[in-house]
Amino acid sequence: MELNGVRVSRETQERLLHFAELFQKWAKTINLVAPSTIGDLWSRHIADSAQIFQLHPHTDHWVDLGSGGGFPGVITAILLAEQGAGHVDLVESNQKKAAFLRVCLRECEARGAVHAIRIEEAPAVIQHCDTISARALAELDLLLNYSEPWLERNENLHLVLHKGRDYARELQKARGRWEFDLVKHPSVVERDSVILELSRIRRLI
Repeated sequence: MELNGVRVSRETQERLLHFAELFQKWAKTINLVAPSTIGDLWSRHIADSAQIFQLHPHTDHWVDLGSGGGFPGVITAILLAEQGAGHVDLVESNQKKAAFLRVCLRECEARGAVHAIRIEEAPAVIQHCDTISARALAELDLLLNYSEPWLERNENLHLVLHKGRDYARELQKARGRWEFDLVKHPSVVERDSVILELSRIRRLI
């Protein structure tokens, strides 16, 4: 099996298939993603989430903010299991979604843990991370605010964020308050979408 042109093992394929089964089951009772996108689960959500991991496959410690339906946090945790190293802390305040995420991590034997807390509370619980991911969560300026406590502890922290066609406006707004190096990766899954990779982040005001 290949994800975005990258071959994964049969074991990882089985884990991803089991995740998809769990997702379809739970999505019947709780709102995990927009209902109109469930039919495109593999391309719209799973393969799209895998792009994040493929940019930083050797990151030791991830934090995924607003993990929701498991994208990209559970997918990252499954792909880390193939390597046998690394860990993802998934932050999701909705208790029903957090329960779903815990089941996914356990049954897919993925490398992660779920924290059913508000994002603002997470830095007090999760002391350190190397890379922060988020998908369809908030504007860039707010995501940088959320990340600031971890930035203060790790100046080499990276943010890897899925963004839609309005990303240029978000960048302009964020650059009024923040300085950062930016690499823009075109999405290999969704046209007009990008993955923004930020590093050397520093607050200006």
